[in-house]
Amino acid sequence: MSATSTLADLPARYAAGERRGISSICSAHPLVIEAAFLESLSVEKDVLIEATCNQVNQEGGYTGMTPAEFRRFVEEIAVRVGFNTRRLILGGDHLGPNPWKHLPAEDAMQRSEAMMDAFVRAGFTKIHLDTSMGCAGEPVALSDAETAARAARLALVAERAAAESGYDLPVYIIGTEVPIPGGAMEALDHLELTTPAAALETVEVHRKAFGALGLEDAFARAIGAVVQPGVEFGNENVVVYDRAAARDLSGVLRQMPQFVFEAHSTDYQPVSALRALVEDGFAILKVGPGLTFALREALYGLDQIAAFLDGGPETIRPGMEALLLAEPKNWEKYYHGAAADLRLQRHFSYSDRIRYYWPHPQATALVDALFKRLEGRILPETLISQYLGALYPAVAAGKVEAAARALVLEAIRSVIRSYNDATG
Repeated sequence: MSATSTLADLPARYAAGERRGISSICSAHPLVIEAAFLESLSVEKDVLIEATCNQVNQEGGYTGMTPAEFRRFVEEIAVRVGFNTRRLILGGDHLGPNPWKHLPAEDAMQRSEAMMDAFVRAGFTKIHLDTSMGCAGEPVALSDAETAARAARLALVAERAAAESGYDLPVYIIGTEVPIPGGAMEALDHLELTTPAAALETVEVHRKAFGALGLEDAFARAIGAVVQPGVEFGNENVVVYDRAAARDLSGVLRQMPQFVFEAHSTDYQPVSALRALVEDGFAILKVGPGLTFALREALYGLDQIAAFLDGGPETIRPGMEALLLAEPKNWEKYYHGAAADLRLQRHFSYSDRIRYYWPHPQATALVDALFKRLEGRILPETLISQYLGALYPAVAAGKVEAAARALVLEAIRSVIRSYNDATG
């Protein structure tokens, strides 16, 4: 049985009363990916890792990687830590015109088709079709019918590529969510949940669009719909899942047994909320910024420990601040307020836009220097308690080594562990 069948079987298992799901790791950071494999080795679970159309595409995306290069990058980490790559599922998230929406629609769609072909030929078998955004001269959001027609057009490319690739045929996710992927830009106190009627309409309009292109077999592999169940995070706050408010939306799955729901922006939800989401049919839980938020917390804590131990200065936070100020393009449109507010958000926002800077040569040099500064040292438990308090119990119990790299990996693994607990 292939790892992809783990996804393909989710709707039937949910309809049969089994309340299990899968977490989707949405990150290209090597330490996050390593942590995902290590944690899954401990519980013998498949791993789903996704790349967005902006992160990875045929032109390189902001990671500089094509889909084939991203696959090699992920598999090299898997092999290094002893994870069986047959248990790896790769997903393409928000695949559609978004990277090229500044272009006329036909130009953007042709590039989207090239991207889809590259993803599927590289063995990405979970495909989220997202063509909801308008291109040059179009409304910001398209009609359901146009969105579905463009999604079916991309599915046609995916099916042709899959037939020639030798990989499993893809499973499809349809629909999109509001606010934007990666978290909202403002403080949130209320969200508009997807209505049951809208969820049913999304499925039906895509069914018709696929059928118009003779893609009935492909639509039979559509297993998830992205909806807004009432979970989100802004720069400063998290909206926690309220299952009573989502009861009607969850209940509509009885009318569409081919599907489960996919929930985006589930970062920072308590385990009880994640578990409730899975029980209510939101079986695919996406997490990204919450993982690199944990990474940043651990690096900053280690930096404070290093500064205390050798009497020198902290280097990570001041160095990252200099980089963030020198190259503000990845945060300046998203953070607002006075100078003190901006400084807080640059480092400690839930939206974690600092994550875009960790691959920068200046940032990697800072992190490498920190690990070298602490290399070979067993760190005092009392300093771990002071600066990395959440990790202290595991260290004190002898479950985690009091060493820099082990502590960073444990910080990330602890987040992934909550998702594994919730998904069963």
